Amino acid sequence: MKIYILDAFEGTGVKYINEQVEGVIQYGDPRGRNWHEDAEGIMIRGTVLTADDFARAKKLRVVSKQGVGVDNIDLDAARAHGVTVCTTPGVNSDAVAELAFGLTLAVSRRIGELDRRVRAGEKIIRPNLLGLELEGKTVGVIGMGNIGIRAARLYHKAFGCRILAFDPHVPADYWADLPHERILDLAQLWPQVDVLTLHIPLTDETRNIVSRDALACMKESAVIINVSRGGLIDEVALYDALKAGRLFGAGLDAFDEGEPPSPGNPLLSLYNVVATPHAGAGTVETQIKSSLLTAQQLLHVLKGNEPFHRNA
Repeated sequence: MKIYILDAFEGTGVKYINEQVEGVIQYGDPRGRNWHEDAEGIMIRGTVLTADDFARAKKLRVVSKQGVGVDNIDLDAARAHGVTVCTTPGVNSDAVAELAFGLTLAVSRRIGELDRRVRAGEKIIRPNLLGLELEGKTVGVIGMGNIGIRAARLYHKAFGCRILAFDPHVPADYWADLPHERILDLAQLWPQVDVLTLHIPLTDETRNIVSRDALACMKESAVIINVSRGGLIDEVALYDALKAGRLFGAGLDAFDEGEPPSPGNPLLSLYNVVATPHAGAGTVETQIKSSLLTAQQLLHVLKGNEPFHRNA
């Protein structure tokens, strides 16, 4: 088997696959640029795989991707060329939910802003820098999957938050063990939430789901959290709303242009934005588990077995 590791992985999965297969091409090896020539299996994280990549990679049989998002992979092209694409959903759920919760606290209590002002040596006038408490607030959760429910439990258990949940793709009795209200129309959600947290993939259906019109319906005291994918929020409209004080703040782990965004991104100029570089899964525990599972699944499928989680 000819295997290429095209992105940087935590060492556990790399060690595992090297113990099982000889001649693995490691991340950073110049030969990796020519993986199309003979790769039968590849391990990736953020590497973009286009239709041209699949057309050129005549021997490719399996793509094993760490994480759950597949917007960097042309799945139709993979299917057309008979390439199996598999991912590792659920492994990072706790870590991503924790970051969403942490960003909420950082924004609502102005932790990021206060840190920046202190480091800049600014005069601190405390009455002008008041934060918001989370106790009993209303949290809107868009996306009722593995991460969404963990985030919702954190808000509910820590601060007794009222949970409003939206997801048109899950049954009516989903989350039966968690007190919440199911919202069927997003127009009902926007004006109610104190915190909006996004836990959905980027698709044609979800692109700019938080639109300019949606932002205009939200409270001036509302906080928006995105630990999912760039493209879910109209960033120009978000900047305008934050700049004008029509929203309290935003915690963003994902951006339209990629992560991290360029220093010139207008959102980074705002004190009421806390930005992280798509670091939701960035814990020691999650990286060990997901690196190993990515490697194990790749070999499992290359040996003729069904993927643990197939995307194409």
